[in-house]
Amino acid sequence: MSLIKTSEEVKIMRQGGKILGQVLADVAAKVAPGVSTWDLEMAVRDEIGKAGAEAAFLGYRPSWNHKAFPAALCTSINNEVVHCVPSKKRILQDGEIISLDLGIKYKNLYTDAAITVPVGKVSREVENLLAGTKEALSAGIAKIKPGNTIGDVAHAIQAVGKKFGLGVIRDLIGHGVGHSIHEPPSVPNYGRPGTLEELKDGMVLAVEPMFTLGDWRVKFLPDGWSVVTADGSLAAHFEHTVAVTETGHLILTEVDK
Repeated sequence: MSLIKTSEEVKIMRQGGKILGQVLADVAAKVAPGVSTWDLEMAVRDEIGKAGAEAAFLGYRPSWNHKAFPAALCTSINNEVVHCVPSKKRILQDGEIISLDLGIKYKNLYTDAAITVPVGKVSREVENLLAGTKEALSAGIAKIKPGNTIGDVAHAIQAVGKKFGLGVIRDLIGHGVGHSIHEPPSVPNYGRPGTLEELKDGMVLAVEPMFTLGDWRVKFLPDGWSVVTADGSLAAHFEHTVAVTETGHLILTEVDK
């Protein structure tokens, strides 16, 4: 598996990324008290199908779980960090937050993105969590250019977490993406500048800071999918798929403005 994508592959991934970004934006707009996470799942499946793409997570079998993931969308609420399965029984409540994590396959190439949104009105502390995690994503992406390293990206993310006083999750990381939904290299959210892999033109990374209002430690639930904060604190998750270009980077999952 090549870590380097051709210019034509990056072009296709940008097309798929626009679809993904728009689907995420549309489903985020549907988040409201009284809506079930299964309602969001059905909306995502419908929009992906209309766009001529495929859901990357639906039926996905990772190395750590013999069961196929049963949904297109990961819907992780409050202290749930990632990989939680939508349910008709899980009804969103005012004051909660929900991470919407989605991957798609378009013309045999994959993109991955996530956003965390409030359900109704949230506290200033929670707003700080969302703002800090989103800013960390931007800070990490800003370090993506040929000659920099994964460590530069990781350190930039960690520095924003520290600035906002947030817990920086260490056991969950970003990754390469393109020919499959998860590829090398690993992209941690903490580290030292100048370390890990050097960034090169054509590499494509899923950068995804995950921060908490408490401790950074997480635990994996018996269902084999759900990951939650160990101390029960709230968590946020933002993610973009980003290509390294000759002169810098291109965010592939960004919606055109």
